Amino acid sequence: MNAIIQLEGIRKSYFMGRQELQVLKGIDLEIFHTEYVALMGPSGSGKSTLMNILGCLDSPSAGRYVLNGQDVSKMADDSLADVRNKEIGFVFQQFNLLPRLSALENVALPLVYAGVGRKQRTEMAMEVIKKVGLEDRSHHKPNELSGGQCQRVAIARALVNNPSLILADEPTGNLDTKTSKEIMDIFNQIQAAGNTVVLVTHEEDIANYAKRVVRLRDGLIESDTMKATKQQGIEA
Repeated sequence: MNAIIQLEGIRKSYFMGRQELQVLKGIDLEIFHTEYVALMGPSGSGKSTLMNILGCLDSPSAGRYVLNGQDVSKMADDSLADVRNKEIGFVFQQFNLLPRLSALENVALPLVYAGVGRKQRTEMAMEVIKKVGLEDRSHHKPNELSGGQCQRVAIARALVNNPSLILADEPTGNLDTKTSKEIMDIFNQIQAAGNTVVLVTHEEDIANYAKRVVRLRDGLIESDTMKATKQQGIEA
């Protein structure tokens, strides 16, 4: 099985005046195509910093990061932006939808940046909106949707470019228990369809949906465990 993510000796430091704050202290990690991985750790463990590096939102201070065959460790910002648009789909706790755009327009936005024509991007956006069960709400704006519906829109937006990797940062953090289960069922379906999913969460019951759990502590990997997927009405 080929690795989609290869991290070798990843370190990340920030400076507060002359004082160096070491957040990641040498992370070695491989994640393979179609894997479903949860990243966990207490506050200050480095999991959010690691997620930012995985998503090419930040660069490591040292070490090597190969994403889908490309060494992105030392890429310039413009090149990283191109990698993010083509290779990575993001799902955030706060949804990050544009309030003046409809659900369909929000989903189509990455295709605008990719230079896809209006007709084609509308068709592609509608296709993924159907997959998350929001066809009848496609022309509603975010303030006309529930929290769960907004997260479905965010998931559809993450999928629309057919990325190599789906990164989800606390995707159920603002949702009730029933809606959280519905959203996690969608992630199960995404992974079962052949996508790679990396999920950051502090909730054990959410991490249990993943097949592998990587725990961080003090900027290092504390444990890396394979486990059975928690099935909640989804056939893998």
